[in-house]
Amino acid sequence: MRNLELPGRSPVHATQAMVSTSSTLSTYTALDVLKSGGNAMDAAIAACAVQCVVEPESTGIGGDCFCLYSPGGSDKIVAFNGAGRAPKAATPEWFAEQGVTKIERQSPHSVTIPSTVDSWDQLLSDHGTKDLGELLQPAIRYGREGYPIASRVSFDIANQASLIAQDENMSRVFLKDGKTPAVGSLHHQRELATTLEAIANGGRDAFYTGEIAEDIVGYLQSKGGLHTMEDFADVRGTYVEPISANFRGYTVHQCPPSGQGVIALLLLNIMGGIRVGDDPLDPERLHAEIEAGRLAYHDRQGYLADPEQAEVPVDWLLSVEHADELRSQIDPAKAMTDLPNLPGPSHKDTVYITVVDKDRNMCSFINTLYYNFGSGLMAPKSGVVLHNRAMGFSLDPNHPNCIAPGKRPLHTIIPAMVSKDGRVVMSYGVMGGEYQAYGHMQFLTRLFDFGLDIQESMDLPRVFPVPETGKLEVESGLPQNIVDALKAKGHKPVSPVKPVGGSQAIWIDWEEGVLTGGSDPRKDGCALGF
Repeated sequence: MRNLELPGRSPVHATQAMVSTSSTLSTYTALDVLKSGGNAMDAAIAACAVQCVVEPESTGIGGDCFCLYSPGGSDKIVAFNGAGRAPKAATPEWFAEQGVTKIERQSPHSVTIPSTVDSWDQLLSDHGTKDLGELLQPAIRYGREGYPIASRVSFDIANQASLIAQDENMSRVFLKDGKTPAVGSLHHQRELATTLEAIANGGRDAFYTGEIAEDIVGYLQSKGGLHTMEDFADVRGTYVEPISANFRGYTVHQCPPSGQGVIALLLLNIMGGIRVGDDPLDPERLHAEIEAGRLAYHDRQGYLADPEQAEVPVDWLLSVEHADELRSQIDPAKAMTDLPNLPGPSHKDTVYITVVDKDRNMCSFINTLYYNFGSGLMAPKSGVVLHNRAMGFSLDPNHPNCIAPGKRPLHTIIPAMVSKDGRVVMSYGVMGGEYQAYGHMQFLTRLFDFGLDIQESMDLPRVFPVPETGKLEVESGLPQNIVDALKAKGHKPVSPVKPVGGSQAIWIDWEEGVLTGGSDPRKDGCALGF
């Protein structure tokens, strides 16, 4: 338990239902849905739709969605991959012919076909109880009538001011007299509200086959994009079989590739054989985590891809032998220097939502634009900001993650669950782009190895070894003597541009009938229950 004399927040406890999101408006919306008779899936999607408006830099209907769902708390978990696919005309040969050697962020080529609306539609049809049109109403209202800009949202938008200024549509919505919205100011997204209303009235097809799709496709084509109306009409997310690994007597469940959940499990397998100690911030412990992260992310960049179009060696990555081999390469005395710096996606952001309802249905839900404001491109009439997930592709035709028609890129977003004895005991997730797999390891080891509670496990200062730079991001809360000890081992600490990641989690105590939730202080949200 935390020191109650110091600033901080306690875990939230309830018995009937609970929600945890990174926006107070989103959390309240989900609770409202639950109180009106909706289930966990209904509440998660309504909450996400609100965040697509009130946390617009982190997520949107121009992005992607992944989900794990546990009916009644069973460990027979449903997994859904809603990653967008490359246009059918996107071949490595085409990019080579055009002289494109790198997919730039604010270009149409960084945009895969958005899958969010299709994902919501499928998940609600199969597991929800309410109509999508009803669940979109709070988001529509916030877009049309306005919403107050929260602290972290204002910070993140301000950091993207130069990007916003380069797109006339983004500038119209997010700049006023050349300035981004201030904390506490009332902001509107009326075009987006009209788009959400069209989806509420016409369903998913209103987004993928009508005027909204024409607006997006026409805009991307005007900038040289390969997207077509056929690409949009063919969008369909897929149900997949979850993967898992054991850690400290629990089973941790993840979506399989094209997401990086397998790397979170690999990290847990490595850390399962590392001495625990007494202090999660002990330099020796942090050093082991950092080195494990470097090794696991090296595998991530070398092997992860869309399993529909490339062979991904999941069984080998999760084997005991492979974890043992990687662990043996960690030198307790010094940081490794001989790993190649592989190019890969950068540390960015998203939103994560978790909900447990009165029937103990559990939803672990994540929705993203990837970078803050994704590609920095907004369709002119619909107000849809488009993600930049295609930056996760390689253009090397010999790489398993090379771009190809209809292919899904290496994906960073990974909802998760933890089960024991046939029942799910926790739904959790970590935000922050590529940090997520490492963040899952940090959160779970602090929870299970060091006995911290669900909130304390989120609150502790974080470090993250950035794969493409070799630098070590270190949050300001880490004591200087620990930073110095890491530096003495050869690590290269730097201050992160923004707080490292975010997280939410809900734990079920089946014997007591109590729900316990936590929400990351690095964001604007909260956990609430009743």
